[in-house]
Amino acid sequence: ATPSVGMAMFSDFMGFAMGAASIASDSRLKEDIKKIGQSIDGHNIYKFKYLDNPTYYIGAMAEEVYKKKPSAVFRMDNGYLGVDYSQIDVEMKEVV
Repeated sequence: ATPSVGMAMFSDFMGFAMGAASIASDSRLKEDIKKIGQSIDGHNIYKFKYLDNPTYYIGAMAEEVYKKKPSAVFRMDNGYLGVDYSQIDVEMKEVV
């Protein structure tokens, strides 16, 4: 069986090679995306869940972060984009 995109992404979720603040934030890995606000620096803030994962999170979209702060975005080994959240004023967190 082919592993799902969501589970392949989740193995890279915290981006340990880049440090704990680096997280997969490519919009292609997310669903049920709702904009809930904007940071002081102008980054859109979203509530979303990752494919194949029922947990909701709050964070940014890598493609949008790239337009404002390219240095905070990187391509992960799996080809998807990640965000180094230590470089932006948005905190990635689980919705509890």
